[in-house]
Amino acid sequence: MGRKPLTKQYFGPPQEEAVRVFLTATTWDEKNTVYNTFLRDPLTKMIDSIIRRYRLYRPNMEYDDIHGDTLSFLVTKMEKFKPAKGKKAYSYFGTICKNYLMGQIMKDNRDRNRQISYEDISFSIEQDEKYSYEIFNDDSLPLEKVINTLITKIKDFIDTSRLNINEEKIGYCLMDVFLNYKTIFIAGKGNKFNKNIILYQLREMSGLTTKEIRSSLKPYKNIYKDILSSLQM
Repeated sequence: MGRKPLTKQYFGPPQEEAVRVFLTATTWDEKNTVYNTFLRDPLTKMIDSIIRRYRLYRPNMEYDDIHGDTLSFLVTKMEKFKPAKGKKAYSYFGTICKNYLMGQIMKDNRDRNRQISYEDISFSIEQDEKYSYEIFNDDSLPLEKVINTLITKIKDFIDTSRLNINEEKIGYCLMDVFLNYKTIFIAGKGNKFNKNIILYQLREMSGLTTKEIRSSLKPYKNIYKDILSSLQM
């Protein structure tokens, strides 16, 4: 028994010529005509072959979505091909598709691992009392009122103060965290919240280091103290 017979070539000299015509066309109507008539089917088969041959499937995505996403990406890169350099469009386009799919799979894996890591960390620190502390001790003060006042004061402080870039960035991140406090950091035990979860959120949102965040938080500490004092009067 020998090798399976080769299927009919789907990307040969006619398609290479069609790519050249596509690239030299001066209007989008011309390009669309060439693409739909001569290139759409061959490129569709190329991507299908690459995905199946190298098993470049993306988790939580349907095959048609993976294929369509890759084809859309390829179309945006076709103009970069330079036939004059002696390269084949088939090889160039195939490399683009394979690298794109591999890159997206790596990104999906990083995002999934980060999510798993965050969930593990979040669960462990939410169960540990040493990572929680009271927002305030007076139960007569409604938490939501304190949070809403804090958001307003932070916004006013940003608008009226001369802050550096990191301080301003952390201010907006704090506002976002407090706007979503019910889902982000409440530990479910009175007025306690997890300071490490807040720090984690600020790091993810701002892209700053822990040291930069702690330094940038300093201008906002007095706002919190002033709010508690005014509400307790």
